[in-house]
Order: sequence, then C-alpha cells, then structure tokens
Amino acid sequence: MWVIQMALREPASQSGYRSGPLRSGFLPLFSAVAHKADRSHLARLVIVCLVMLLICVFLFSLTSGASDASVWRLVLALSGLTPDRLDALDRIVVLDIRLPRAILGMLIGAALAVSGAIMQGLFRNPLADPGIVGVSSGAGLGAVSFIVLGSTTLAPITAILGIYAVPLGAIFGGATATVLLYRVSTRNGATSVATMLLAGIALGAMAEALRGILVFWSDDNQLRDLTFWGLGSLAGATWTKILAAGPIIVAVLLATPLMGKSLNAMALGEAPARHLGVPVQRFKNLAIIAVAAATGAAVAVSGGIGFVGIVVPHLLRLLIGPDHRYLLPAAALLGAILLLLADSIARQIVAPAELPIGIVTAAIGAPFFLWVLLRKRSLLEL
Repeated sequence: MWVIQMALREPASQSGYRSGPLRSGFLPLFSAVAHKADRSHLARLVIVCLVMLLICVFLFSLTSGASDASVWRLVLALSGLTPDRLDALDRIVVLDIRLPRAILGMLIGAALAVSGAIMQGLFRNPLADPGIVGVSSGAGLGAVSFIVLGSTTLAPITAILGIYAVPLGAIFGGATATVLLYRVSTRNGATSVATMLLAGIALGAMAEALRGILVFWSDDNQLRDLTFWGLGSLAGATWTKILAAGPIIVAVLLATPLMGKSLNAMALGEAPARHLGVPVQRFKNLAIIAVAAATGAAVAVSGGIGFVGIVVPHLLRLLIGPDHRYLLPAAALLGAILLLLADSIARQIVAPAELPIGIVTAAIGAPFFLWVLLRKRSLLEL
C-alpha cells in the first residue's frame, strides 16, 4: 500500500512520467488496487483480538498445572468473597511459580517473535530466524561463558554486572553472531539466502563447539543445569530472572514499533530506502542491537527455544500482510500467546513431570520451516 502511495506522490520530473491521458487513466486503477490491498483495518482488528486472546491464555497458564491451585481461588480468598482460605502451598504455587513463569513466557515469546520479524525485514528474506542462522547459538555461548566461568575467570566482570552478567553476556554473543552473519551474507546491499543459511550453520557449529568446551570444564551442578537449559525451559522462572532479563526485553519491544516504516522502506533495497530518507547504516546497527538484545536476554533465562521467530511472522504475513507497522506489535502478541500455549502443553503432556519447552516448539516449528523451504525453493538458487 505505502509503496504505491509513494509512487503516486512522486513528482513527474523524478518518476519519468508526465501528466496526460495515460497517467490519468492509470491513477484510478492504481488507487483501486491500493485500496483493495490495504489491510490496516484488518491488522488493527487482529491486534485487538490478539490482546484479548493473550489475556485468556495468560489466565489459563496460571490455572493449569499438576497442582490444583487456581488463580480464581486465590482471588476469591484474597477478596473475602468466599469463606474458604487458600493455604500457603497454593499461594506459593500461584504467586511464586506460575505467575513469574507466565510473565517470563510472555516476554520470551514476544522477544523471539519480534527478533524473527526484524531479521526477516532486515535481510529481506523469509528464512531469517535467530535460532536457525546461529544468533541464538552465539547468545547461548555468551550466557554459558558466564555460567561456567562467572566465579573464576570472569569473576571481576560478574561482580560488576551482578544479576545482569548472564543476560549481557548473551547479548554480546548474539550481537557478535548477528554482525558476522550480516557481513558474510550481504554483498553490495543484497543478501544471499543460501549464503546466509550456510553461514548461519557454520556460526552455529562454531558456537556449539566452544560451548561444548565450556560444558566439559563445568562441574556436576553446572552440567545438570546446562543440560536442561540447552533444551529450553521456563521451569526455573523466578522474579530475579524477570528482573534481569525483563527490562532489556521490554526496552526492545517498546522501540520496535518505531522501526516499522524503516523496515518497510528496506524491503525495496538499501539504495531506495536511502532515497526515502532512511539512515540505512545507522538503522541496520540499531536493528542488529535490538535483535541481539532481545534474543540474548531471552536465551540467557530460558535456553534454546527455537522456531518461534520464523513461525509467528509468517502466520501474521498471511493474515495481515507485510506492513511492519502492524506486523511487529502483532508478532509480539502472537509470540507471547504461542509460547504460553507451548508451555502449558509441556506441563500437561507428561504430568506430573515436565517436558522441556524447546522440544515442543521444535516439534511444531520444524515441519513449518520445511513447508516454508518448499514454498521458497527458488530463493535458494545460487
């Protein structure tokens, strides 16, 4: 829509067209097509529906689990509307286990989905995702470095950063991987999808090899934590983790709507975006920092949860179109919804035990990724 509008507003001296019967004859046709292609009203309606659905899923997450504790019983007990008193164990289950877990799940789902949408817009291809192209692996390497070496080699840095040491280490690792990926796969302003995927595989393998060395050096307690952390889980959600990663993720989520118009312009290529007034290099740096910050903070507290960043943007593009002004906030909402649903499935499927959430998202996301590959096979031609 906005591309057609820009073309129609372009002066005749720049566009090469002159006013006349041909131009005046095509203007009504273009206007009709643009009006038909405008999905802004649908996008706003979808965003409202996603907000309502997120509230329902959030409440469902608080009420589901192996324990019989219910948020409704807690609310009634605290309000005095029922004579039944909620015991201390139920309070702990709802307020100290399920509530921080649900909040952290929303933040992580939103962070991963928005990161995927930004990367796909920045690289201008549908296959970019932090978990697929090595960004999550780089963030994981940074997080594991502080987990294993935080009390020895990196002790001075850990003492300075405190609870932010692991998230900031993950952000640094994710940023390094993103910058390397962009440098390798982009040439003359054009990004090769095949090169990006191959470079992502190589970067991920390198990060996993280095992480394997750190795991080999870890002690028994660290090894157990790293094993479950690598599978991806929200089981260790605490208010401390929310305090560590939450501000970083929230800051990125608040900044991403400002990127919508620039990402729309980047869809035309770097040169046209520059002509439209976008400071391309500065915007790319900001986008890389945003992706690294959101992905790094999410990986630091939850481990490897993949495929959210590729599933969510594609579903939304099919529904509301590619306009990033609406795609980014909608991706944040749908990402939060899907991760909360996946976490509920992970808690129920083998109750009273718990399945790592990374297994659930991989089981859903991997077939979807194969479907995207089959649809976009022409993009992989070298």
